[in-house]
Amino acid sequence: MNSLHLPKNLTSGLHFFNNKRTTIDSEKFFDVYEQRIGKIVTKCPISDKNEVDKIVSLAHEGQKKWSSMSPMERGSVLKKAAEIIRLNQKEIAEWEVKTNGKPINEAEIDISSSANTLDFFAGIAPQALLGDFFPLSNNRQAYTTREPFGVVGAIGAWNYPFQTAMWKIAPALAAGNSVVYKPSPFSPASPVLIGEILVAAGLPMNTYCVIQGEGETGQALIENKLIRKVSFTGSVPTGQKIQQACARRGIKPCTLELGGKSALIICKDTPIDNAIAGSVLANYFNQGQVCTNATRVFIHKKMMKEFEEALLKELDKILVVGDPLDKKTNVGASINEPHLNKVIGFVESAKNEGAKILRGGYRVHPKGVEEGFYFEPCVIGNVTNEMTVAREEIFGAVMLLISYETEEEAIYHANNTEFGLAAGVFSSDLGKAQMIAQKLEAGTIFVNTYNDCEIHVPFGGMKNSGIGRENSLSSLLSYTQEKTIYINLNSKVEHGF
Repeated sequence: MNSLHLPKNLTSGLHFFNNKRTTIDSEKFFDVYEQRIGKIVTKCPISDKNEVDKIVSLAHEGQKKWSSMSPMERGSVLKKAAEIIRLNQKEIAEWEVKTNGKPINEAEIDISSSANTLDFFAGIAPQALLGDFFPLSNNRQAYTTREPFGVVGAIGAWNYPFQTAMWKIAPALAAGNSVVYKPSPFSPASPVLIGEILVAAGLPMNTYCVIQGEGETGQALIENKLIRKVSFTGSVPTGQKIQQACARRGIKPCTLELGGKSALIICKDTPIDNAIAGSVLANYFNQGQVCTNATRVFIHKKMMKEFEEALLKELDKILVVGDPLDKKTNVGASINEPHLNKVIGFVESAKNEGAKILRGGYRVHPKGVEEGFYFEPCVIGNVTNEMTVAREEIFGAVMLLISYETEEEAIYHANNTEFGLAAGVFSSDLGKAQMIAQKLEAGTIFVNTYNDCEIHVPFGGMKNSGIGRENSLSSLLSYTQEKTIYINLNSKVEHGF
């Protein structure tokens, strides 16, 4: 089995092309932080339009060999990459912590699921890409083929840098495309390591490349004429700009996984322990930096007091903010200081609008990592659905408690948002829970659970939360173009007139 030599410093050489970690000459740079200690660890050169165009051209050439391989042959490379990840899972997870700030326990899950992602798409591609056959009348037939687009331009998010990169890279490669990937400048290192893993597994030259930069770099990538499909994870405003750019540049198909402002409805028949567990599941993983998080927790008016008291007691017992490399920590560092201050600003705005801060909501300085970007997880009570904090995506560990009197009222307020990524409902009555789930306007609904995510199950949003689906067969097919071919088997052709 191929092995991987992990570099001593993942922040040196943050570009990837010609099948190796490298750097470029550039007049512009951005700072790269290690969030857990709050320090700049390097400066990354930014890819300008000329650099982007050069890399896309390399990927265009690299795709030719890759697409000429059978799905089974491509799948063999992806499966080798999955095995390399598993052999180096502990070390990769530690690097993920250092380049993102999430707790090591969560990082290990992300890395493991990324290997599963490669295995899944490698496994389904040979059958899924066969196409269909149609016998027709008058000695005719038709069949379809699934063909890759060519070069895919992928732009990733910073909250799950290794895992969400793999959600795009694995299906795109399995379908026979090459990929040019632009990470978020807030967590730029993981996709470069993915490149080294893929090359160690046997990926052909320039089938996968990484560029670095901010908005201008992403724009140059999307507008390059050789990019035939775009996949983006990020904010709604950026997603809207990308969709417009795709329409201007030849009607390029795009998958957009955007923001959310999800709601969790706790019915009054829910056992209090289950209500608390569901609310925690929906809010505090990854420092609250999860797009599906149900920051709006709707609690029946008659159970609000009991719920608040029990929730605060439980959170004081279970939440540990600290060095994310410590196994005891379950709340790590925020992605950067401006984002940390933004989350604190939301807490202050809620207080100014009449809400009550029940716990947390401020910066903390854990022992040994005092300069890192740490936030004490927050619970805010006396919230109404009209408050700023209940309308805008916070992307931090802030739970909002909103009371309701009828389930119809809760459903109305849950749906009264521009977003539609996820939602949840807890109830002892599964029939009632299913009814509420049918009425909630979101791409994923959780019933008596929250934030489940399986690679073979579609994931994506409704309304302003995006278009298209990640994961599952749906994702693989979205990286292909369907071609239909008609064949007349008759030796004599009739003109029809």
